[in-house]
Amino acid sequence: MLAALLRQNPRFDAAVSSPVVSLVETLRQRMSATGGLGVFFDDSRREKLLRAVFDAYYDGTSNDSVVFDTNRTWTAQIPLLATLYPRSRIICCVREIGWIIDSIERLLHKNPLQVSRLFESHPRGSAYERAESLMSENGLIGQSWRTLREAWFGDYANRLIVIPYNRLAADPAEVMARLYQELDEVPFAHDFDNAAYDEPAYDGSLGMPGMHRVRNKVTFQQRPLGIPPDLFERYNAANFWLRSEPNPRGVTIL
Repeated sequence: MLAALLRQNPRFDAAVSSPVVSLVETLRQRMSATGGLGVFFDDSRREKLLRAVFDAYYDGTSNDSVVFDTNRTWTAQIPLLATLYPRSRIICCVREIGWIIDSIERLLHKNPLQVSRLFESHPRGSAYERAESLMSENGLIGQSWRTLREAWFGDYANRLIVIPYNRLAADPAEVMARLYQELDEVPFAHDFDNAAYDEPAYDGSLGMPGMHRVRNKVTFQQRPLGIPPDLFERYNAANFWLRSEPNPRGVTIL
């Protein structure tokens, strides 16, 4: 939803998750001692080659564009980003984990003829088994949750901008105004009644049609819980950004 709003600004480039982080990490490993080619590179050459990946992938953008690369795993690469792009920030969109699980289950129910590849195991099992898969070390939620928590308590926490889903959905004008201020960008008049966005090909490849679909109007809609309440409550403690503490590094929360 945030990407759908950001892309309304002609200076901004934002879309579905890109492969840049995977390309960068693969290249970085090959240029290191573990990749067997480390002897051919010094840090200056490594930096130039890694920046070249960004430059090549976003070659179509103008020189004054701001790129929002929406891969969830950038929080594990903050020191690298700080080196390559000293002015970079990481926007972390968060939502109560129970509601994320609930949303994914609803999508599965809407597509009963398909089997999603989002799950490491038990794609046809119970909601409990699927939740464990999502929260596993490499799961859709678990991986990004772990790297966010690492960044939250780390030395680069001042680069984080956390945006809770409920706040963005309920008051998009206020949240976007504060985001522009944090990014030191010129304010832009977003159209919160026409934020429609969709990625049918990408979602189809995941076996989850509609996963990235954004409806026209940005608004917060109450809905009944669709998963067992004990499953929802199991992950309450994981919503650490909702508590006044611990936030020892003073992470910016909009």
